[in-house]
Amino acid sequence: MNENFLKNLKLGFKSNKLAIAGAIIIVIMAFASIFSFAYPVNPNALSVTERLVAPCLKHPFGTDDMGRDYFARCLNGGRASLLVGFMAMVLSTFMGVVVGSISGFMGGKVDIILMRLVDALMSLPTFLIMVVMNAYLKPGLQNVIIIIGLLTWMGIARIVRGETMSLKERDYVVYSRVSGQNKWKVIFCHIIPNIMPTIIVAATMNIASAILLESALSFFGLGIRPPTASWGSMLSNAQGYIVNAPYLAIFPGLLILLTVISFNYLGEVLRKIFEPK
Repeated sequence: MNENFLKNLKLGFKSNKLAIAGAIIIVIMAFASIFSFAYPVNPNALSVTERLVAPCLKHPFGTDDMGRDYFARCLNGGRASLLVGFMAMVLSTFMGVVVGSISGFMGGKVDIILMRLVDALMSLPTFLIMVVMNAYLKPGLQNVIIIIGLLTWMGIARIVRGETMSLKERDYVVYSRVSGQNKWKVIFCHIIPNIMPTIIVAATMNIASAILLESALSFFGLGIRPPTASWGSMLSNAQGYIVNAPYLAIFPGLLILLTVISFNYLGEVLRKIFEPK
């Protein structure tokens, strides 16, 4: 199975050059963010004499309105944005898989109650709820992750439920049920491992959505707060200098765009690999 997966993965990337570029961009972004501490410039160091310096050899991305090196802040902002995207994806995927698999496997009243809950949550304006929740919680990276994770699991739950309802009629699942195996063991040992490809695809797409949501919250001043940098907060700060220093908006905006598009192309390749032939 692993050999077939690697073979299909190779064919999928070979047929989609943009996905290869996306994967390379994601790897570069991740490594640059993780090892941003190696860049010998303090991203929070202020310099009154170097305010709004245009991109140059000393400052590749220029400096912001407080004289801080913008390249260093983009690296650190990438760490925050990617961390939020990954951790929020882990939380939302876990909740979606648990709810979706239980709902699809149990059926009956359990399925009805859980799916009505999912429908009710999906009908609510997610971003507005995020704003309200953020107003009552202390601003910070951890709370942003929790807020996004708690409000983005419903789509994965629906996908997992559908896959579970299909798998629970398969012979090996029916046999495990009639042989007396515990229902929780059936779900976590027979159902979830066999829908893992679908979960991986959904999780990949969810990272891009989480990054966009974090950027939107930070853009409106409701996410990660200064002096901690994130791409969204950097965009928010750039609003007042869009005419005199447009690079303040161009660099973080371009990084968000490239990252989200890259994850979407990667998810598209994985979807084609795992979809039924």
